[in-house]
Amino acid sequence: MTENQNPPGKLPAPAAPAFELLPRDLSAYRQGNVGIDYVHRFESGRPGPHVLINALTHGNEFCGMVAAAHLLDTGVRPLIGTLTVSFANVAAYETFDPAQPFESRQLVHNLNRIWSSEWLDGPEDSPELRRARELRPVVAAADHLLDIHSTSQDVEPFWVYPAFARNSEAALAIGRPAVHLVMPGGLGSGTPVIQHGHFGEASGRGAGMVVECGQHFLRASADVAIDVTRRFLAHFGLLGHDPAWAAPESARCFELLQTVVIKTPDFRFVRPCIGFEVFAQGELIATDGPDEIRAPCDDCTILMPARATIVGREGVYLSRPLR
Repeated sequence: MTENQNPPGKLPAPAAPAFELLPRDLSAYRQGNVGIDYVHRFESGRPGPHVLINALTHGNEFCGMVAAAHLLDTGVRPLIGTLTVSFANVAAYETFDPAQPFESRQLVHNLNRIWSSEWLDGPEDSPELRRARELRPVVAAADHLLDIHSTSQDVEPFWVYPAFARNSEAALAIGRPAVHLVMPGGLGSGTPVIQHGHFGEASGRGAGMVVECGQHFLRASADVAIDVTRRFLAHFGLLGHDPAWAAPESARCFELLQTVVIKTPDFRFVRPCIGFEVFAQGELIATDGPDEIRAPCDDCTILMPARATIVGREGVYLSRPLR
């Protein structure tokens, strides 16, 4: 079950990214107040939901770190209910090297694919599995969860969530981002934290959502992360509504049809892709050794195309527009 760590293959080498965001020292946040490193909880003393803001599920996705630090640095406290702020994979984050900026995503396992009982209760060990097991009660205690992410390519921000009404209603009400990727059958390549426990159940009690804020190292991604985090908290009553916020934009929604996992070192796209490219039904999108990945429908929209070939990791998400 250990992920294959094959070196990058034959996708074209992308240009070096611009670094507008870089890591900062997080040691001041290590000592939390719930007995778990890098986890901070604030109770209002008034009835209300328990909201978890989770950052750094992937170690090189700095926008979440900025948003979580913003909440702590500015002394944000919930008006009602309980606010928990967590930095997840700090161990990977601390390995960041600007010469290899995508390598600190994880140390061994993808921390956002191992939230199933099979992994958490299984025999394997890694820094990510130990951290997920440590954070398990933190996630279970939350009524609502915002997991903050970013993308390797500079594309429009978007939501990702299981296709439950409670998630879509929250995303539409929050209003930003205006693009939604809904997962009717789960992610298909593992279990992310937003599908753990009650968040992955149709009868679950609260919203569990990922926000993809833009490219990893751009300042604009951190701005989106801070804004969406505050809007998320305001939606559930933990913060007041900011009158400067614009009305919700019209949403564009996509349904995840398939997550393509790379099988061979020869995986490659037929043309350069960064995300949101559209293909006609049957059109060739990529090849993976002898296999062809073709669009399963008209207007097939791809998201999160891999920037490097690593066997066992996602190559691309295939979706269709809903509206």
